[in-house]
Amino acid sequence: MTTATSRHSDRRISPVFLGIVAVMAVTGWAVWTDFAATPGVAVFLFVTSAWIVSLCLHEYAHARTALHSGDISIGTKGYLTLNPLKYTHALLSIVLPVLFVIMGGIGLPGGAVFIERGRIRGRWKHSLISAAGPLTNVLFALVCTAPFWLDALDGVPVVFRFALAFLGLLQITAAILNSLPVPGLDGYGVIEPWLSYKIRRQVEPFAPFGLLAVFGVLFIPEVNHAFFDAIDAILRGLGISEAETYCGQDFYRFWQTSDFCESVLNR
Repeated sequence: MTTATSRHSDRRISPVFLGIVAVMAVTGWAVWTDFAATPGVAVFLFVTSAWIVSLCLHEYAHARTALHSGDISIGTKGYLTLNPLKYTHALLSIVLPVLFVIMGGIGLPGGAVFIERGRIRGRWKHSLISAAGPLTNVLFALVCTAPFWLDALDGVPVVFRFALAFLGLLQITAAILNSLPVPGLDGYGVIEPWLSYKIRRQVEPFAPFGLLAVFGVLFIPEVNHAFFDAIDAILRGLGISEAETYCGQDFYRFWQTSDFCESVLNR
């Protein structure tokens, strides 16, 4: 009886996660209804909470896939509760990804789940566990951008549309960047099982720095411009204009909203 109760509690959704979802719902409603006196504050809270929800789902996808692949220790670590504080480190899991968004409008996941790889047999399973996170970001991006590529924007308030466009941009950047074959990122985790033991040992010391290295490279102007040109091209294919993502990020940074986006809002 105790074991069954323990297993049930290991999978019960965390009140922390439910609280973040509640913030996302309330602030999303505030953006939709123009209830907030300062729409930028509501956009900031809505996008940030939605981004944290996506981080939780990203890590949950890793954990759930690992559980079904043979790592039965996942539940006792709290990963199935969707509690962001369980994903390795609060600073790396929450604070840094949010700072990335504020500083550069870049979606980079920072959390991680510790998977006991020795319990899992089969290289395909290891690759699938790593791929599950970025695939979750792809799914989240499709949901955020659905009103645009389905041409279902009638009746959608303009600021809410901007917020969705910016959130879609974050999910697409997260999916692409985290799929890079860089040590420490999921893209490397996908190919790692297929590498020789010698190569894996040589690369292992660099894994803790992969995320910061990618972020640092993106600060090179030429790389940054090329990267965001590619992102803009993907978003245009989904029916989202550069002006919509720009204004979404502009309202998100409510402390420095531009006259252009304010003029669009007042039309």
